[in-house]
Amino acid sequence: MVSFKKAINKIHLWLGLTSGLLVFIIAITGCCWVFKEEIKALTEEKLVIEQQNKAIITPTEAKNFALKIYPDKELHGVLYDEPKNPVEVIFYQPEPLFYSSVFLNPFTGEVLKKEDHLSGFFAFVLDGHLNLWLPENIGNQAVRWTCVVFVFMLISGIFLWWPRNKNNQKQRFSFKWKSTTRWRRKNYDFHAILGFYSSLFALIIVLTGLVMAFPSVKDALYYGLGGKKEATFLVPNSSLKNKQLAQNPIDDLLPQLKKQYPEAKDFEIHYPHSDTSAIYVEVSHTDGVGYNSDFLYFDQNTLEEIPSTTFY
Repeated sequence: MVSFKKAINKIHLWLGLTSGLLVFIIAITGCCWVFKEEIKALTEEKLVIEQQNKAIITPTEAKNFALKIYPDKELHGVLYDEPKNPVEVIFYQPEPLFYSSVFLNPFTGEVLKKEDHLSGFFAFVLDGHLNLWLPENIGNQAVRWTCVVFVFMLISGIFLWWPRNKNNQKQRFSFKWKSTTRWRRKNYDFHAILGFYSSLFALIIVLTGLVMAFPSVKDALYYGLGGKKEATFLVPNSSLKNKQLAQNPIDDLLPQLKKQYPEAKDFEIHYPHSDTSAIYVEVSHTDGVGYNSDFLYFDQNTLEEIPSTTFY
C-alpha cells in the first residue's frame, strides 16, 4: 500500500508539472470570457437609441440593410433585444472563415457599428481558451487532453489527501498548527487542505469541459441519465408542399414570438440556409445565461412549428 501511494504521489507530481501551466491558461482565459459582457460594458461606449413611435425593422429589412455592408458574406441570423438596444445582424461562414456583426438602429435600420468577432481582445482570449493560441488542429487536442490529465490529477490528489485513520482527519479538514510547526508542514497543509476543498469545484468544472470537448463523453452522460432524443444539433426541414402565407413569412414570426413569450429577454432568429431548411429561433429567458433558452423551429413557408428530434 505504501509503495502504491508513493507511485500515485509521483504520478500526481508529474501530472501537476506537465498540466499546471496549461490549466492556468485555460482557467484565466475562461474567467475573462465569462465576464465578457461586464468588461465590455466598462470599456466600450454604450449605443444610445432614440426611441421612436414606429415599428421596429423586420428580419427581411434588417437583412437588406446589413447586406449593404457585407454583400458577399453568408448571413446567419438576427438578434432582437429590447427596443432600446440595437438589432444585431450576424454573419458567419466556415470557409473562408468569417464571423462579424452589424448593429442597426431598430427603427430606421441605420448602421450604428460593425464588430469583427475574430479580432480584438476577446477573440484572443477565446483562441487561448480553446486552442492555446496554436493552430486549431493542434491546440484543440492539447486543451482536450489537458482536461483529461487534470481529472486524473484531481482524483490522485484526493486519494493522497484521504486520511489513513481517524486521528488524521481533523488535520486534513482544517489547519491545526502549533508554534513549533515548520513552514514546510504549513506549506503542505495549505496545498492539501485548500486543494481538497477546491478540487470539489474543479472536478465539476473540468467534467463539464470534457462534455464539451469529447462527443463520446457528452453522449454517455446524456444517454446514461435517460436521454431519449438525438444528442446533436440538427435544424429540421420545411415542407416544400406547404403554401406560402406571405411574401416574407419570417417577418411575421417576431410578433408571434413576443406574444408567445412576453417575458423573454431576446430572440435570435436564424435565416433558413436553404429552400428546404426550417427557421430556427433561440428564445433567451435570462440575460447572459446560455442554458435558460428555448430552441424553436418553424416551417419557412407557413410558420408552422416543427418538433425537434434532438435535445435542442
